[in-house]
Amino acid sequence: MNATLPSLQRRQVFIITVVAVGLYLAFRALPTGTNLNHMDFRMTGANAIEFCDPANPQFIPVVAVRSPVSMAVETQGPARAGAEVQVTVRLATSSGKPLGPEDLLIAHTRKLHLLAVDPTLQDYRHIHPNPTKTPGEWSFSFTPLNGGLYRVFADFTPVATGRGLYAHADLVVAGDEAQPIADAVAHPSASTGAQERVEEGYRYALVGVGEKMRAGAPADLTFTVSREDGQPVNLEPVMDAYAHLVAFDAARGGFAHLHPAESDLTKASDPLRPTLSFKITIPQAGRYVIWAQIAIDGRERFVPFWFDVPKR
Repeated sequence: MNATLPSLQRRQVFIITVVAVGLYLAFRALPTGTNLNHMDFRMTGANAIEFCDPANPQFIPVVAVRSPVSMAVETQGPARAGAEVQVTVRLATSSGKPLGPEDLLIAHTRKLHLLAVDPTLQDYRHIHPNPTKTPGEWSFSFTPLNGGLYRVFADFTPVATGRGLYAHADLVVAGDEAQPIADAVAHPSASTGAQERVEEGYRYALVGVGEKMRAGAPADLTFTVSREDGQPVNLEPVMDAYAHLVAFDAARGGFAHLHPAESDLTKASDPLRPTLSFKITIPQAGRYVIWAQIAIDGRERFVPFWFDVPKR
């Protein structure tokens, strides 16, 4: 019996090895669900958009660069200010291959983020469209507040690359355009660089914007929320964060989608004055708006902060 033990052990090791290798090859052979690969998103030549690291958000000049993904929008009937409209978005590679849900990774709880903003940057929407039965088509409905040419940015991460990618398209909305934001609104406190807004009993503050910022240099931002009556703020997660900031330039040439450094949702913030920190690099001088998206008591809120970055 002792003489056969090594032989049995060798046989067991051999069988286990064969099974393990077979399982490995079987899993490797399983389809990922996407028919696209890295080459479908490769761009050559000058002025091509670069893949972006989701952990290192930056201001993306989406309009001025070439993207390997084309985007088109159309509506069911004319879009009008103040009326709900059904919108269809089509995404495809430069070779015409459609981008459906199987081709995209989940990023911040969703596979596709759409950022829609009106010409004056006063109506901003963060939209999560639903895929239709037609490959590459996504749909959503919304009620635009103003007339004019809405710009819709798409923010997504292809399975084939694992890196953030962007596209854009414009949507014509009939109706009167809003008046441009007043100069006075875009000038935070010169001493603190703080921009504050009070809405529905809540005080929102964004510190670090305006005169103290330098184009092309990283800036530290601090976002706080408090109640006017001094009671605790029931701040809740939205898309796996306690707040999202999205920055647009006045020309709507691109955007920056920012996430707080405080990423651990298990660590409670100050209930009376939740505070979150962000970093941003504004590419050039000009007027900007940062929209803060938060959730309080089960309701999402969007708060704008206007500021000018001076020329130096």
